[in-house]
Amino acid sequence: MSGTVRAMNQVAIYPEIDAPVVEVIADNGDYVEKGAPLVRLRDDVYRQRVRQSEANLQMAKAEAQSAQASLQELQAQLKRTRRLAEKQYESEQRLETLKAQVASAKADLNRAEANVEQVRATLAERRTDLRRTVVRAPFSGYVGNRTVDLGQRVDGSTQIYTMGALDTVKVRIQVTDKMFGQIQTGQTTRITAPALGDTLVTAEVARMSPFINDQTYSAEAVIEIPNPGGLFKPGMFVKVDVLYGESQQATLVPLSALYEDPTTGTRGVFVAPTLGTEIPIETPESYSVDDPPPLTPPTPTVFREVDIVAEGQQTAGIRGVEPGDWVVTVGQNLLSTTADERVEARVRPMPWSRLLALQRLQDTDLLQRILERQQRLAEQRFGGPDTTQADTASSAPDSASATAALSERP
Repeated sequence: MSGTVRAMNQVAIYPEIDAPVVEVIADNGDYVEKGAPLVRLRDDVYRQRVRQSEANLQMAKAEAQSAQASLQELQAQLKRTRRLAEKQYESEQRLETLKAQVASAKADLNRAEANVEQVRATLAERRTDLRRTVVRAPFSGYVGNRTVDLGQRVDGSTQIYTMGALDTVKVRIQVTDKMFGQIQTGQTTRITAPALGDTLVTAEVARMSPFINDQTYSAEAVIEIPNPGGLFKPGMFVKVDVLYGESQQATLVPLSALYEDPTTGTRGVFVAPTLGTEIPIETPESYSVDDPPPLTPPTPTVFREVDIVAEGQQTAGIRGVEPGDWVVTVGQNLLSTTADERVEARVRPMPWSRLLALQRLQDTDLLQRILERQQRLAEQRFGGPDTTQADTASSAPDSASATAALSERP
């Protein structure tokens, strides 16, 4: 599968207010601590709003204090009038009037206190806006994708940075509905990328969404990779092999060793059972196109049906062939697929590494190499193709050449 690298907590940084930029503090590649300033925006308007709200709060508090004093005065008058009314020195009408005035004063005090809270909330909001004139890092990490410059006017829709922690990165892959039951958390993955050359990194599937998207018919799986040296960069394209069959023992062979009988559809490999025992052969450590290993004497080959546990881009895990068996990788169409019928062929051993390198060749590179080899063969009148020792073996009849490789345990 293919995936894209993302930093941990990778987020886009946006300002929360509308204002011109007066200072750019952080630049691409800078490491910043949580809370460190990244950009400063012009704040004069927001400071004036804060001062105005502070003044309004003082006025609201004064009005609330005045309403409180008026209420207390009326409550004292009501208390005296009630005592006098009990002795019939004050009329009931006066008493009722003071009760109404006290109730009104209480309502005035409630409105004044509510106004104080409203003004206080406005002041808190404007102080928050003032703090937002300095855009700060939400966590510790690296900044990149800077798009802001001095004097630029920004608002809540202007992305000014991308930020993330690079000590650990994550790779997101899309798992199709057909693969959903095979991919699980905890499984080992092998990750490669053109930018990494021959470097191969192993990591585990950390999380997997339990929901399949009804548009793409896939679910997202996340692989977390320790990245202390900064090998992986956010946005990097990578290839991911998930070893969903790794818990099962199998023998590894190159994909080119698998052969499907066109008449029966049976899949299997051709093996050379006497190679290395009755017929001696040297396992080459390297391979030279100009000086390849010699062809062996005629050796029997036989077709063996296998159980394919898993297939990757270059190799397959199978059952039915033991590690150390020589299997055919080129020329299978010239051999018999009858299990009890042996066809003798001369083979040339090839190293596993060269065989996989040949499988990785692009079509244009392969065609170029074939043309160059044909030219050399025509010039040298060399009569047989190369064979090497690797994790599988290939062979052909006496009149043809073949390539053989040694199978191995994963």
